[in-house]
Amino acid sequence: MASRIRLEDRECPLSTTVQHVGEWWTLLILHDAFDGYTRFDQFQQSLGISTSMLTARLKTLVSDGLLERRPYRTHPVRHEYVLTERGRSLRPVIVALAAWGNQHLAPEERSMVLVDVATGEEVEPVVVDARSGRPLHDSEAFAFTAGPAAGPGMRARYTELGRDRRASATE
Repeated sequence: MASRIRLEDRECPLSTTVQHVGEWWTLLILHDAFDGYTRFDQFQQSLGISTSMLTARLKTLVSDGLLERRPYRTHPVRHEYVLTERGRSLRPVIVALAAWGNQHLAPEERSMVLVDVATGEEVEPVVVDARSGRPLHDSEAFAFTAGPAAGPGMRARYTELGRDRRASATE
């Protein structure tokens, strides 16, 4: 997959994240894992995925540290796939993707909604800044910039984008 990434994007957290979870089946397997599926046959039945594709995707999720492979039966040996802490930390991302999809559907067209377990009421997920509580969807208020570990390419990208933003603000 590295051949799809531009040289300057190799340090970009979005590019590296997409390497782990940016594939169709991977997101669906993770969604099933969040719903409590752990066994190969559960994933296969739920998704209608081929054995070879599921085997490859599970192997990748285990090697990426998102799932842990644990034996649950010894004769014959059978394994289950359990979310790791790193894998569980992706739940808000999956929730946000599903919420984005639902935003573009009429309420009666939604096949899956997020609800408050205690009340059963539908909730509307938003991604917010932890300090201020402000929604992050406003690109005028929030923007990426080079971080402490940024290399020259990343610094040049955000230096140029910063100039463009400042120029737009003064026009």
